Amino acid sequence: MREREGYVPFAGYQTYYRIAGECEPGRLPLLVLHGGPGAAHYYLQTLDGIAQRYGRAVVYYDQLSCGRSKTPPLPDRWGTGLFLDELANLREALGLDRCHILGQSWGGMLLMMYLIGEPWHAHGSAGVASAVIASSPASAQLWLHEAVRLRSYLPCQMDEALAQADVDGDYDRPEVRAATAEYYRRHVSAIPDDERPDGLHNPEPDPVGDECYHYMQGMSEFVFTGTLKDWTVVDQLPRIKVPTLVTSGAADECTPLVAKQVVDGIPGARWELFPDGTHWVHGEQSERYNAVVEQFLEEHE
Repeated sequence: MREREGYVPFAGYQTYYRIAGECEPGRLPLLVLHGGPGAAHYYLQTLDGIAQRYGRAVVYYDQLSCGRSKTPPLPDRWGTGLFLDELANLREALGLDRCHILGQSWGGMLLMMYLIGEPWHAHGSAGVASAVIASSPASAQLWLHEAVRLRSYLPCQMDEALAQADVDGDYDRPEVRAATAEYYRRHVSAIPDDERPDGLHNPEPDPVGDECYHYMQGMSEFVFTGTLKDWTVVDQLPRIKVPTLVTSGAADECTPLVAKQVVDGIPGARWELFPDGTHWVHGEQSERYNAVVEQFLEEHE
């Protein structure tokens, strides 16, 4: 499989990108938006299987301040506008005039704003053949409500430890670390990050990415103290006109209620719910996940 990588100038810094594979005749590239805010693209590279098996280029990039798109802390610039501008800039720089776009978690939130347009941005989104919204909310408050509900199903001591940490800010206590690990195992990824194959986790610490997450969301999964705390696109979803596939796992922290809100809001959206899948269902069930996505893309070239 051919691989290419490079950098695109943006906002005085450099956006890193990686392209896996090439498009066979009749196939459009798939652009992938990673989660966070503040993560990087590595955990999504199971989508390389689409390039390898189906002959479709898969384009990844690290959003500014994440992964290889290194910057100093940018609290005066981090926000939806910056990342929407970066997405538009990347499409233009790489010549992605017609493409499919998949956004996972925060990446799906970014994708929904991109497809809605005003008041989020004025770039337009022409040329997007279809969208895949993977385990993403349309409302920060519903996401938070469901996260707290899922936490309540943990053993009482773990639920209480996590709730107390959000009050006193001490997330390093052993009992808090243990409770966090159990919540992540149940709902975020059945395979811990450090047990994934090489290439599917960040090769080095990314403290600026963590700072971006804390600034825009908060210190944990169960409190929104950052700039996204009141974020919602629920009333704007009907303005999304491109064919849309919503994916999520049955055990996902993006619960069926969260996913259904997105499906119900986007006209004609299709939903694929993967049994037993968590937030990393694309990695846990990669072969089936890639096949489902590829079939949808082929229907909307």
